[in-house]
Amino acid sequence: MATTNGDHKAAEEKKPNGEEAHGGANGQDDQKHMDPKGGHDTTPIPSPPHGTVGYTVKVTIHQATNLTMGDLHAFSSDPYVLAQVNTLVPTRHKEDPNLRFRTPTIHRNVNPEWNEEWIIANVPSSGFKMKLRVYDEDPADHDDLLGKAHITIPSIDHDWKGVRHEAYQLKLRESSKRALLIRSTARVLQMVKSMHGTIHLSITNLGRTAEDGQNGRMYTVGPCRYVRHYSPILGRIANIKQPEKEDTRPQTNGSGKSQKQVERYNFQANQMQLPGPVPAQLYHRFIEFKPWVKRMFTSKGVQGVILGKALHHQHARVYNFGKDSEWGHFEEAPSLEQTKKFLDLVHYDKGGRIFTYVLTLDALWRFTETGNEFGIDMLSKHTMHSDVSIYIAFSGEFFIRRIKRRSRPPPPNPDGSNSQQSVRSQCEIETHPPHDLEGGPPEDDPPTDPSRYELVIDNDSGTYRPDAAMLPVLAEYLSRSLPGLHIETLDCQADADKMAKMKSEQRERKKVEGDNIIYAQVSDSSSMSSLSSSDDERLDSVQHEYQHEHLQHRPKNAAPDDTKEVEHGAFSIFAKDVKQRQESRMEKLARNARRTPRDGGEEAVTSWHGPKVVAGGE
Repeated sequence: MATTNGDHKAAEEKKPNGEEAHGGANGQDDQKHMDPKGGHDTTPIPSPPHGTVGYTVKVTIHQATNLTMGDLHAFSSDPYVLAQVNTLVPTRHKEDPNLRFRTPTIHRNVNPEWNEEWIIANVPSSGFKMKLRVYDEDPADHDDLLGKAHITIPSIDHDWKGVRHEAYQLKLRESSKRALLIRSTARVLQMVKSMHGTIHLSITNLGRTAEDGQNGRMYTVGPCRYVRHYSPILGRIANIKQPEKEDTRPQTNGSGKSQKQVERYNFQANQMQLPGPVPAQLYHRFIEFKPWVKRMFTSKGVQGVILGKALHHQHARVYNFGKDSEWGHFEEAPSLEQTKKFLDLVHYDKGGRIFTYVLTLDALWRFTETGNEFGIDMLSKHTMHSDVSIYIAFSGEFFIRRIKRRSRPPPPNPDGSNSQQSVRSQCEIETHPPHDLEGGPPEDDPPTDPSRYELVIDNDSGTYRPDAAMLPVLAEYLSRSLPGLHIETLDCQADADKMAKMKSEQRERKKVEGDNIIYAQVSDSSSMSSLSSSDDERLDSVQHEYQHEHLQHRPKNAAPDDTKEVEHGAFSIFAKDVKQRQESRMEKLARNARRTPRDGGEEAVTSWHGPKVVAGGE
């Protein structure tokens, strides 16, 4: 999906729902023009130039050498490659996102090896231009450009031999000033032999692309990957922790008795490349319900530039490749292996989770947990998930339910024709949530058979307002991409009551089975002066001290029933302001610890369920 020279103004006139075809027919036409621009776009994919043939091409990014040291304190870099393919084939709108691919980050290495493959369908015989940019990832700041290379392939035919492990020099033009300064200093000190690094890649022609109904539109074929991103700091803000199985460190109190293990905050964001292509009908534009929204998406004006950069940075922060990130790919897709990995990413039916998602035009599925909690909601906006993309395929929310096996429902057909009816037609079959079912959470490990689960997905997105008429198309596509999984779709308007009831059941289940974090009491010798310079370690130390101070203020005769969960208070405010001076944070913490309970209520803390304080008398 390259930049094009198509007539965008003409395309705008054909915007959603065929508005130009109803001029003045009745009052409904006036209403349509009153509605904000955006939503479902029925613009067809334009035909490629006459005589153009589409080929499937495999790009392999092997390695880079002699990269600039982006982190001076570590004398190294955390490099990744962002590749983009441009062609002269027209797209539906000039605002369509470019076809891009990102490698994982290799930490602390100036000679990284990726050997990552990217298979693209419908690469035109008229050739393409590939842009390769190498960045040093820095989630706390902005990523530094270490160098870039442009590769031009003038044409492709059946006999094209491709590119075999060629080395391309990385140009320093437009590189970050910090990277240029470090590189120049290293060159003067003769720490490096050359100012320029190199990148090595191969490009192979796999043959003609079969007819796919995309009218020559390029898309990613595979390999289908998954990435599980983690962020401890964002986990604190959003009150999200790692599942218990991922943190097995035992904790004991002063008497030597074993307590429940410490479970660390860790916000999780997920990406999964589904098999392309996304159905052409799934095509939605952001809603221009306010002038500043358009400026934000198009980066026009000072306000638009500031908002756009902030959201781009938030996206990069949430989807960064930290040292704890997990990724892999599937040998075959679609496959049951991919469905099982999806269920693993969403933790099956554990804890009544609800997820916000965006499906891009290139079949990249991004999703994170959402909820009524302020922190989670701020980190799960569809704008952030799409990386402020003007056009996407679909967006909304989803959750997972486990099906009771009174009588085994038939597995979904590959075309999804019975994916919804297979469960809902049997009203006597219960699900978890809302019911307590044996053979799974919360008492037992979840079964791994995909046919035991149902994906309930909707179009609840105010940013893009996906058309409910496209829900069956989405369900059919997901049934093909995630075989064995039951699919049910909900229209956020027509099924509003049902959707609200089911999500309420999810939230109620989360209160019962959700992430209940218990911290061990620290010793009296602990002091604030022992805080680490690391944000995560510093926050850990402060949180333990905070609990200890409250335990000291708890009356000795307090009954277990007087204990209240701590959620959304001083520590939540503190966590959202981690960059303030340490002295200011400690003062806030002390003030909250000295609060007097109302009406003789008793203030007691034994467990954490998010960072808020609840007094016993409230």
